[in-house]
Amino acid sequence: MRIPTNESPLDRTLRIVVGAVLGWLYLAGYVTGATAAVALVFSLLLLVTGIVGYCPMYALFRTGTASMR
Repeated sequence: MRIPTNESPLDRTLRIVVGAVLGWLYLAGYVTGATAAVALVFSLLLLVTGIVGYCPMYALFRTGTASMR
């Protein structure tokens, strides 16, 4: 079973870059407390959706950034 992609290549790249930066900020200790937990969760979410190319929120609202063929 193949998961459909609903993200454009630019969207995927931005998600991976922002997710990596947030993860680095968390791991380097630049964010602490509740902000660190939020940064970690968003980092993982952005990395996974960027790598897979599928965003559940896009599917929920029946939208996306990928070209519809």
